[in-house]
Amino acid sequence: MKKLINDPRSVVDESVEGFGMAHADLVDVHTDPIYIVRKGAPVAGKVGLVSGGGSGHEPLHAGFVGHGMLDAAVPGAVFTSPTPDQIIPATAAVDSGAGVIHIVKNYTGDVLNFETAAEMAQAEGISVRSVLVNDDVAVEDSLYTAGRRGVGGTVLVEKIAGAAAERGDSLEAVAGVAEGVVRNVRTMGVALSGCTVPHAGVPSFELAEDEIEIGIGIHGEPGRHRIAMESADGITSRLLEPVLEDLGIKAGEEVLLFVNGMGGTPLSELYIVYRRAARILAERGAKVERSLVGNYVTSLEMQGCSISVLRLDDELTALWDAPVHTPALRWGM
Repeated sequence: MKKLINDPRSVVDESVEGFGMAHADLVDVHTDPIYIVRKGAPVAGKVGLVSGGGSGHEPLHAGFVGHGMLDAAVPGAVFTSPTPDQIIPATAAVDSGAGVIHIVKNYTGDVLNFETAAEMAQAEGISVRSVLVNDDVAVEDSLYTAGRRGVGGTVLVEKIAGAAAERGDSLEAVAGVAEGVVRNVRTMGVALSGCTVPHAGVPSFELAEDEIEIGIGIHGEPGRHRIAMESADGITSRLLEPVLEDLGIKAGEEVLLFVNGMGGTPLSELYIVYRRAARILAERGAKVERSLVGNYVTSLEMQGCSISVLRLDDELTALWDAPVHTPALRWGM
């Protein structure tokens, strides 16, 4: 194992410390327990947004703390859910009195720990609504979850719900916007290689030089099936077709197309995937109204990508376009 680390046991602590130093103008880092909050939180009168999960998916979630997205992020150990002891103070730190929304990826540990934290926060007088993200069409009831997993679509939920909160929407209204995104986004991913969790020291799974894994999650867990390596266009079709079928995209509809890198794939290759995906959508008569390409929800150094499609309407497009200023996503400020 070759990684730019000092000690496998201190990876998260040292990474979060460095993140806070690099983005001290945007975030405040709390260390005992670890959580990250937006500079100046809580924002008066604004609904707070909190998300989190295991580390190893950077920039998710800490990279999306700031104006127009999250108010707090709670990182667990690598590929391990954060604890209620972290989530509760993060929730309290961003509560202005307007309530707090927890955006939770559908993994068993995340769901249980955020549920516990929400109950305890509510007992302390904080209004909390939880929104579950389950956009992965590849696998039902995987190693880490009951039902569909929360994957790349989480970024889109956080951005759009964050914009609704920033414009002053109520707790119920922001939750409604977030749930609307969840209903209208689907994702599927592929791995060209496994990834190595620092404290494990060995890859999560092995792939031969001529093999790929279709339908992987973001924790290095196996996917739908293993096949021989194909061209980028062939792989893109395998990922996108189930997404479009599940979402029921029809001719004339407007969509956001998101090609996400898993951490070890060059941006040049992601644009080759985007090229084919955009052409497939055009052939179906769908209009790609907005796009996002890059490494936003990663799985350490895994090679591969995921494709997400979000059905848009005028409100979702406006909320996507709204100003955002975070370490990993920024425009319009």
